Amino acid sequence: MLNNKNILLGVTASIAAYKTANLVRLLKKKGANVKVIQTPKSLDFITPLTLSTLSENPVYSEMINEDYKTWNNHVDLGTWADIMLIAPASAKTLSKMSNGDCDNLLLASYLSANCPVYFAPAMDLDMYKHSSTKKNINNLVKSSNILIPPSSGELASGLYGEGRMEEPENIISFLEKDLLNKSPLHGKKILITAGPTLEKIDRVRYISNFSTGKMGVSLARVGAELGAEVILIKGPTNANINHINIKQIDVVSADEMLEEVLNYRKQIDIGIFAAAVSDFKPKNYNSKKIKKSDGFNEIKLTLNKDILLEFSKFKKDNQFIVGFALESNNEIDNAIKKLEQKKLDLIVLNSLNDENAGFGHDTNKISIIDSNKQIEDYKLKPKYEVAKDIFNKIIKEI
Repeated sequence: MLNNKNILLGVTASIAAYKTANLVRLLKKKGANVKVIQTPKSLDFITPLTLSTLSENPVYSEMINEDYKTWNNHVDLGTWADIMLIAPASAKTLSKMSNGDCDNLLLASYLSANCPVYFAPAMDLDMYKHSSTKKNINNLVKSSNILIPPSSGELASGLYGEGRMEEPENIISFLEKDLLNKSPLHGKKILITAGPTLEKIDRVRYISNFSTGKMGVSLARVGAELGAEVILIKGPTNANINHINIKQIDVVSADEMLEEVLNYRKQIDIGIFAAAVSDFKPKNYNSKKIKKSDGFNEIKLTLNKDILLEFSKFKKDNQFIVGFALESNNEIDNAIKKLEQKKLDLIVLNSLNDENAGFGHDTNKISIIDSNKQIEDYKLKPKYEVAKDIFNKIIKEI
């Protein structure tokens, strides 16, 4: 859930600041992009060099840099972030956040943030229990900030009780669970087909196409990041993915892909059929290598079953189905024909006439046509961004 997320970590003046070194390390290990803002007083507890080295980014502390010629743009920092995490959050910083005070870069960035803000308090027992602290925390939660409750244990004063900043591992777990529960596709099961199929002629030869599977794998990644459980049925390509929310099933032929699709047809909420399935297969498979000396001069072909058409025979009313159409002429008409024939909710149109789109590229250019034949055109983008566009459209429709 944290992979590729931009996380802005705010560090305040608390002895618990020493834990942020491990927190940054764990966030990076999860694939997050991390930038750190330290309050000036927090520099007494942990050095910016440590957090800069671990985050692989400069650490920000002052609005104006030492050369007095440059400044750190709090608006850019606040809008860059997908998540802002203030850990440790001292009693003083909680008070300022609650009251809208803005006397340092961290608070200015907090007020500029357009993303979820999580805060993990850290202070002594009596400070945490004080009515003013409780009031400030309640005000922050009412304003849609998200509290990561402190744990109980030994405190810097020597007392034992509530007020310790939660351990970094538990903060990571809290973020992941909260993001998952709030994800727009949480609880949905999605089937995605990807890549080509390979139809064997003999033991060394086959019929296939130039599909790389990159579009389908990008769709699987985005679906998983949006909280869905993804079943990726993929033909033979080098495009692979490893994600806890993705079950990858490797197949070779169209018949094998059809069998797997039908195995899962009753379980899914959303089906996205992005595979470039071979329309034809050899009528007869030769279990031995065909020799030139055999006088072989033709391959007789037969049609494969249309996987999406077969699936549509069993489609349930509550299932949302998306198809792909790769066309070179009469593109819109052909795509709409497939949309209607296969009872689709959306069809994604690729054109062979668009440069740097379709097979063999890291980019794609699509149009999406809905069941009312309304067409949305998109610019050429990396396939990961194209996958986001497709899911944004799906989420609006379901």
